[in-house]
Amino acid sequence: MTQRIATWPRDVPYLTKKQIEKEAALLLDEYAGRHGHIAGPPIPIDEIVELHLGLTLEVKDMRGLFRFGDVHGALWMEQKVVGIDRSLDPAVHPNKRGRYHFTLAHEAGHWRLHRRYYVDDPYQGEFFGDDMPVPAYVCRSIDAKKPVEWQADYFAAAVLMPRPMVRAAWESWCKTASPMSLDRLRTHTDERLIGDMRASGMDEHAVDETLMEEFCRPLAGMFQVSAQAMRIRLEEIELLTREEAKTLF
Repeated sequence: MTQRIATWPRDVPYLTKKQIEKEAALLLDEYAGRHGHIAGPPIPIDEIVELHLGLTLEVKDMRGLFRFGDVHGALWMEQKVVGIDRSLDPAVHPNKRGRYHFTLAHEAGHWRLHRRYYVDDPYQGEFFGDDMPVPAYVCRSIDAKKPVEWQADYFAAAVLMPRPMVRAAWESWCKTASPMSLDRLRTHTDERLIGDMRASGMDEHAVDETLMEEFCRPLAGMFQVSAQAMRIRLEEIELLTREEAKTLF
C-alpha cells in the first residue's frame, strides 16, 4: 500500500525563534496554571502531552508501520494520538530517555504550531495494520531540515530547556553566570584524549562538539535530555561558546 501523509494548503508560515519561544513558554504557563508550578528540571513532558494537550501517547513499532528505519515519532491529528518508536521507550532503553523526551516534545510542537494548517487527506480512509489511519506528520531524520521540522525541533528545545530554568541551573552548577568557551574546555582537557579522538577519525568539528557535549552532560542529566540537545541549547543561549568572549580591555 502506498503510504500518504496529510498536506497543507500552503507551506507553514515563517516563525522567528522568539515567536516559537513565546509559544513554548505559553504552553508551560498553561500547564502550571492547571496542574501546578513546575519547580525545576526535568520538565514533565509526558504529563504536558497527555494531561494538558489531551493527546494519547502510544509506543509503536514505527519500522513495522512505515517500512523504513528512521521514523522516531508520528502524529495522528484526527485521533489525537502521538506515536513514539519503541526503540526510544525509556522503560526498555533508559539510555534513550533524552531522545524520547525530545521526540515527544517535537510532536507536541507540531500539535501547537501546525495543526491549524493541517488539511484532512482524502486517503485518510486507508488504514495501517494496527487499525490506525495514516498519520498527519511522520517525523524522519531525512526531513530534519524542512521548515516544519525545524520549527518543531526548536519548540521542543524551548519546552524542555526553558531559558530562565537553564540559566538558573547553569549558575547553580557552574557557580557563575559567565559562559564557558571551547577554548577554555580545550585548555582543561588532556591533550592525549583529544589526540585519541583525532586518531579515531574524528575531524576537528566532531572533536569540538564531543568536548562540549561531555562538559554539559551533567546538566543534560538534570533536564533529562541528550547531551547533544543540551549543547545546542547552551550555544543558542550563549552560555557555551565556540570562542572566548572578547573584551575592550
